[in-house]
Amino acid sequence: MNAIPPIQLAVVQVTPFQQNCSIIWDNYTKDAVIVDPGGDVENILKVLKDNSVNPKEIWITHGHLDHAGGAMELARTLGIKIIGPHIDDKFWLDQIVSSWARYGYNIGEDCTPDVWLNDGDKVSVGQFEFDVVHCPGHTPGHVAFINKELGLAFVGDLLFAGSIGRTDFPKGNHADLLKSITTKLWPYGNEIQFVPGHGPMSTFGNERANNPFVSDEVMKRQA
Repeated sequence: MNAIPPIQLAVVQVTPFQQNCSIIWDNYTKDAVIVDPGGDVENILKVLKDNSVNPKEIWITHGHLDHAGGAMELARTLGIKIIGPHIDDKFWLDQIVSSWARYGYNIGEDCTPDVWLNDGDKVSVGQFEFDVVHCPGHTPGHVAFINKELGLAFVGDLLFAGSIGRTDFPKGNHADLLKSITTKLWPYGNEIQFVPGHGPMSTFGNERANNPFVSDEVMKRQA
């Protein structure tokens, strides 16, 4: 008889940008958190209901419209708090509606978190604790959520399978992004599986070996 996995993950693609909203829950307590609910709240609610879980918090990696635009509606509907990101992303959270309007959409809400996060903080889902890692570059207040024991990370738009986050937005910084990835993410180990903000999951080890922007070989040549 197979043992029940300690934690369960469901990824829902939301918004016209197909952003990965993650729902994770402790399989024993059924307590759940929602990471980066950018929109399409009804789809997120359906996954919560279908899996009979108890939503406790919303975690935000960064303030971009497709990651935080549905957070206020979801928090109101479920009566839960919005946690994160770092306060340096407040200027992004304050312009979600106007950002969507620039793309021609009348969706989303400006977001006011209940708790701002700092490097070294901890957040929990059920019995599992995740490190909060402040990783500026894509945005100045970007954070990642990492649990080394579970081998699981939520990295927003820092790192993708085969790519890295954009840094051409206001207050983006390419050098900071590379430093965040190599000095904040890599030390957790090659086995860490991560959910990026868009596209398929990968591992830190795979990206260190193959990512054309931030592999060990590429970084060595740039040093």
